[in-house]
Amino acid sequence: MSRLEELINKLCPCGVPFIRLGDFCIIQTGRGITNKDTTEDGQYPVISGGVEPMGFYHEFNRNENTVTIARAGGAGFVNFITTKFYLNDKCFSIIPDNRTNTKYLYYALKNIEKDIIGMKSTGSVPTVNTTKVSSIKIPIPPMEVQCEIVRILDNFTELTAELTAELTARRKQYEYYKQSVFDSLSNYPIVHITDIALIKARVGWQRLTKAEYLQSGNYYLITGTDFKGGKIDFSSCVYVSKERYEMDTNIIVHKSDVLITKDGTLGKVAFLHEEPDKPTTLNSGVFRIKSDVSKVYPKYIYHYFTSKNFTDFVESVKTGSTIPHLTQEGLVTLDIPLPPVKKQKEISDLLDNFEFYSSDLSQGLPKEIDCRKSQYEYYRDKLLTFKEAE
Repeated sequence: MSRLEELINKLCPCGVPFIRLGDFCIIQTGRGITNKDTTEDGQYPVISGGVEPMGFYHEFNRNENTVTIARAGGAGFVNFITTKFYLNDKCFSIIPDNRTNTKYLYYALKNIEKDIIGMKSTGSVPTVNTTKVSSIKIPIPPMEVQCEIVRILDNFTELTAELTAELTARRKQYEYYKQSVFDSLSNYPIVHITDIALIKARVGWQRLTKAEYLQSGNYYLITGTDFKGGKIDFSSCVYVSKERYEMDTNIIVHKSDVLITKDGTLGKVAFLHEEPDKPTTLNSGVFRIKSDVSKVYPKYIYHYFTSKNFTDFVESVKTGSTIPHLTQEGLVTLDIPLPPVKKQKEISDLLDNFEFYSSDLSQGLPKEIDCRKSQYEYYRDKLLTFKEAE
């Protein structure tokens, strides 16, 4: 029998009370602040309606180790802030009385976060109000039980954080290594991208409307949302009619093509390792790059397009302000180092191996992190499930 089971059997064998937040917590909205009030050299994060701080400020209005619930923006998001911070008016702080361990309160609320998000209003600006938050009931076991639950869940969190930090370090190492590889190619010829590849996109008069997207069919349509981990997730693709598919043969996708997003989130890159299992075309937000295989090993193009060299280039030629765009006129100005094809393949194979160990979601650290998170959520739910005392 675990220590937690012993404590429950000893201290609350017949269940625990479920108490409304409003009956044992002080629930307060923060004080309004705008982006122009924040400053880069501010000492305290400004916690608002988003997942990340909206900026920094020179004053704080909440102490460290405080539970917050977003009131607007990402309404219902539950967070635990470990440092002093400034609470904006788009967020609540939840401060319990001495019956409750604050970290236990956080875990209990995080466990029902989906329910809290479901409480938000349906107006033009969805919000969660104080009345609804006050009505939330959570189980309050004896303090010893709460502290043991916190200890167990903290261990899960720390293990996941350690694995995530290691993965981040590996990915930084990969990016550094990749940059070093391309920096070492300065003695090779520099060529225009148009000398080694065709660049194609759906032209203006052929742009699709959302009404032409089909939920099933025989012809895939790749959009920016289908780019995942350097590949195309065909399971998320929408479809188009045969007539729409045949409107432009230049953008029909094939094995060894490199695809790049050109609107909104710019420069996401994917490589087609295999021929798609259905005929496939592109929406207007994606470029198709077809390399000249007599000069280029196709995967080399992909790796160059995932390097800092290319992301810096995209920043220098993008247009638009509210919605940025990578135009064909900008992309064709790209210069790229071009060693012999044999050398390109060597570089690609090296980077493939490093990328596999750093990023593949079904192997190594990412898989272990995903398993840890699933375990954490499973055990959090189990640990926080109590019989309600009569």
